[in-house]
Amino acid sequence: MNQILKDFELKTAVPANVFVETVTEVTHFTDRLFRFKITRPASFRFRSGEFVMIGLMIDGKPLFRAYSIASPSWDEELEFFSIKVPDGPLTQHLQNVKIGDEIFLKKKSTGTLVLDALSPAKRLYMFSSGTGIAPFASLIRDPETYEKFEEVILTHTTREIAELQYGEQLIADISKDPLIGEMAQGKLHLYNSVTREKFQREGRITHLIDSGKLFSDLGVPKLNSAEDRAMICGSMHMIADTKTLLEQRGFDEGANNHPSDFVVERAFVG
Repeated sequence: MNQILKDFELKTAVPANVFVETVTEVTHFTDRLFRFKITRPASFRFRSGEFVMIGLMIDGKPLFRAYSIASPSWDEELEFFSIKVPDGPLTQHLQNVKIGDEIFLKKKSTGTLVLDALSPAKRLYMFSSGTGIAPFASLIRDPETYEKFEEVILTHTTREIAELQYGEQLIADISKDPLIGEMAQGKLHLYNSVTREKFQREGRITHLIDSGKLFSDLGVPKLNSAEDRAMICGSMHMIADTKTLLEQRGFDEGANNHPSDFVVERAFVG
């Protein structure tokens, strides 16, 4: 009887524009980073690279935050990659979710990190730091990405080497994927760097671009708005600095209604 009452209270507290979904998988990479997957409603549609509001019931009220969807638009489940914030209003609870727990999912997704916001070109750069790799985890598993670009370069910068695990595992899984593996072969490149430990590539991505190391390591020309397109997602400072760097090189910012040379994820800025 108590369970029936709890279920009724949950349903009456959830807004009409929200799905209640179930956690199907949880992976903890470090004491700061984890991934989880939830069931996907049959009616939920999104474009690879978009974000959605997800939440939990906290103190009798639903609490939501914006999260990039890390799974591609064709996937049967929804994947998210999250940081753990000990005193974060949502993440202090979210980091403890287990298989079978319920997650709230708002019914509408949105975002600027979509292929439609970029004009045609040869090469696509995806510049990410920390959990900013999440929307690119979606896009590099979408066939359309490889249909539109000859080369896809995903850069991922973290503080420590252990925080690179998610991206490295992602690339390894893609190489074996029956749908994407063949399309990505020879086109997709992962370029890692760390800022607080000794590593083969050290420093912020802006430094690696400015110094030319990024391009010499990959064997590609320096950034050129005639051939290259870019997407940026990461910390507020990383986004601002990389955006400035691109604009200094003649790149123009694009949008869904005005495709151009680069886009940034504005949901997490400021």
